[in-house]
Amino acid sequence: MKKLLVATLLASLSLSAAAAEKIRFATEASYPPFEFVDAKNQIQGFDIDLANALCKELQAECTFANQGFDSLVPGLKFRRFDAAIAAMDVTPERLEQVAFTNTYYDNSAQFIALKGKVADLAALKGQKVGMQNGTTHQKYLLEKHTEITPVAYDSYQNAILDLKSGRINAVFGDTAVVAEWLKKNDDLASVGDRVTDNAYFGTGFAIAVNQKNTDLRDKLNAALDKIKKDGTYQTIYNKWFQK
Repeated sequence: MKKLLVATLLASLSLSAAAAEKIRFATEASYPPFEFVDAKNQIQGFDIDLANALCKELQAECTFANQGFDSLVPGLKFRRFDAAIAAMDVTPERLEQVAFTNTYYDNSAQFIALKGKVADLAALKGQKVGMQNGTTHQKYLLEKHTEITPVAYDSYQNAILDLKSGRINAVFGDTAVVAEWLKKNDDLASVGDRVTDNAYFGTGFAIAVNQKNTDLRDKLNAALDKIKKDGTYQTIYNKWFQK
């Protein structure tokens, strides 16, 4: 009888573990401090800590896959993963394809160039500016600055390399990420004021899910609200942005 009870208990625990929700996150891990691959080949960053905190609140198991940024929305549409967290702006165009949680980070954008090379934004007329393919930065340049030649890259690391080698004249990225580049590269400087155009950057970052997966979106929203109220969000924010 004792062995039977033990076996039943073990089976119950096994079924409980199997029933634990799994959330498959995709990200584009070349965008510190939001997401990047560390020296141990592990995906780290603000977005990853945030996702893990949400999963802990939901008692769910999180996994993370590194994908190209321009493949994130198509991947969600075809259910290759459950959610995308990748410093992704909420835009009307994306809302037509995926659903978003409430925003978790207010965003703006910034141009950078080699020190002493570009005096102001007007000096970029007819010049090449790099940005990541499929981003709101690309859309912004194509629609708002037709006098600039946009050059799309698969990652910002490659854009920075081309900037330093003189193949392009500037790079356009999120302000928090640009701040990290400036800390680590003394030969770079910001150009002009931060861009806060609400049509492109003012809405903020959010987690994207398949449009039909409103259940997951609502669960993530509830967890996000909880970690903001109990201080967990602020602790994560301070870790990455209050250095």
